Amino acid sequence: MAKKRRNQENRGLPKRWRFVHGCYYYSVPPGQESKWDGKKTFNLGKTLPDAYRVWAARIERGEKTVTLAALFERYALEVIPTKAPKSQTENVRQLKILTEAFGSASLSDVRPVHIYQYVDARSAKVAARREIMLLSHAFTKAIEWGLIDNHPFKGQIRLQGEKPRDRYVEDWEVIEALSLPAPQKRGGVAVVQAYIKLKLLTGLARGDLLRLQPGVHFQKDGILVQRHKTAKSTGKRTLYEWTPELRAAVDEATRARPLDIAPFLFCNRKGQSYMNEETGTADGWDSLWQRFMERVLTETKVTERFTEHDLRAKCASDADSLEQARALLTHADSRTTARIYRRKPERVRPGKGIGK
Repeated sequence: MAKKRRNQENRGLPKRWRFVHGCYYYSVPPGQESKWDGKKTFNLGKTLPDAYRVWAARIERGEKTVTLAALFERYALEVIPTKAPKSQTENVRQLKILTEAFGSASLSDVRPVHIYQYVDARSAKVAARREIMLLSHAFTKAIEWGLIDNHPFKGQIRLQGEKPRDRYVEDWEVIEALSLPAPQKRGGVAVVQAYIKLKLLTGLARGDLLRLQPGVHFQKDGILVQRHKTAKSTGKRTLYEWTPELRAAVDEATRARPLDIAPFLFCNRKGQSYMNEETGTADGWDSLWQRFMERVLTETKVTERFTEHDLRAKCASDADSLEQARALLTHADSRTTARIYRRKPERVRPGKGIGK
């Protein structure tokens, strides 16, 4: 049998190369597809210089294989320190778990099926999904750092998300909590009740409320706040305009402070903020809130515990519109507001039924 003639364009090309329809292609050796974006045939470019350049870069990258353990190490050094203290602690713990599972793999080895297998193998599904979120962000940074060209699973997997909490605090429950007798005019119950009123008016997160400083945040037109959570990302600021109700809530909180000269609106007996900026926690405030809720459950008609987050959701749920709720909670995307914070049942009018 006559030997098959090779195309003139392919003469002199490296092994596994071929020129077809105006482009140079590389036939990827079996088992190495992951290093070539999962493809069996890789387009190197339209010109020979471009093809050699792309091919050389790919070969060099293959020789300098980066493992996920190395990526996690760089992520821990460069990214985690930029996050809030509480997030730093959580991310370090998550990276340890991810390293045990993926550490020896190269960046090009990870495929969507591995993500599903990881989540299926973990008994703690919520924790597993959060770990995958961190893994996804690490791959995003790998693209930024030039370690890979494409994200291996973003937009290709569909994990069941956490079910949003649906506890809606009714008006009568708030009234009951606010009617709880305060044994002292300063501190304790009086402070928490003033805090509840201010939270329901502004929807501010705990960390932002506990960091409020009258000398810094109180302006002529209202309370100017830059959310601590997004200060390093969006940097957006929100002005909560003064209303008689807002001024009254602030005055009540000021009177309830255990120390008049403290710089913080909500402070402990030493005049210090409840927030520990090194850890991102507020243990003293959490204890105060828990003691308050225990009294609410034993001394009022309220039978189901509610959290500060539930009150933030009530502020959003009671807003006249989704847009107002989004603005109050300073969300960039109203879908977050609608999915997690708008907890009132949707009211609809019945249909006309069968006409007479």
